[in-house]
Amino acid sequence: MDTERSAERRRAQSRSFGAAAAAYERGRPTYPAAALDWLLPEGARRVLDLGAGTGKLTRSLVGRGLDVVAVEPTEGMRAQFRAVLPDVELVAGTAEDVPLPDASVDAALAAQAWHWVDPRTAAPEVARVLRPGGTLGLLWNVRDASVPWIARLDRLLPQAGEEHLRSMAPVVGPPFGPVERHDVTWTQVITLEELMDLTASRSWVITLEEPRRSAVLDDVRTQAQARLDEVGVLEMAYVTRCSRTRTT
Repeated sequence: MDTERSAERRRAQSRSFGAAAAAYERGRPTYPAAALDWLLPEGARRVLDLGAGTGKLTRSLVGRGLDVVAVEPTEGMRAQFRAVLPDVELVAGTAEDVPLPDASVDAALAAQAWHWVDPRTAAPEVARVLRPGGTLGLLWNVRDASVPWIARLDRLLPQAGEEHLRSMAPVVGPPFGPVERHDVTWTQVITLEELMDLTASRSWVITLEEPRRSAVLDDVRTQAQARLDEVGVLEMAYVTRCSRTRTT
């Protein structure tokens, strides 16, 4: 029964992002250039952004002059994406059912997304749309809890480690080969309201029942305001955990 409840909770969390798409767009960070330098294969031209959300990663890919096709399962996220990137190809789909032709992209990237998929189905499906020898790149922005004020903030949050799921050693499987790992550390200056939107866009916060959700957000605001009063700026330190693998 506990396993069933846990599975249902994960399903609810995975479907929750559309309800907080605007907060996601306002609060979620971008991804560092060094991460994309490592993940993208040399000579890649057409790239799949898998689980594209509101287009946080997509913007960086387009900025590199790449031909990007974005796949996103949630209508609320797609609406935000279209508002920001109306000229980028966007289709509804999932990693387990990618609506693209065989061998049609040089690389597929999934940002903050692979922990939601079933790799047994997703791996062969993504391999199908990759050209021979194509690269699958996975990345997660993870708050750096080695920074004391961020560690204190994390202790306020229920399931604060949720975004770490599978990011240290993501499971991919056949027909992909060994998975390589690389970390990029970086810092972003944010406003208090951006931090609140970042927190509100987490699936485990979206799906909390009231009054627990409001209490969590109030605790985060109080902690962040204290930090702001202390040093005059909010700096969010991140580790971008990158993994890449190629078809065999």
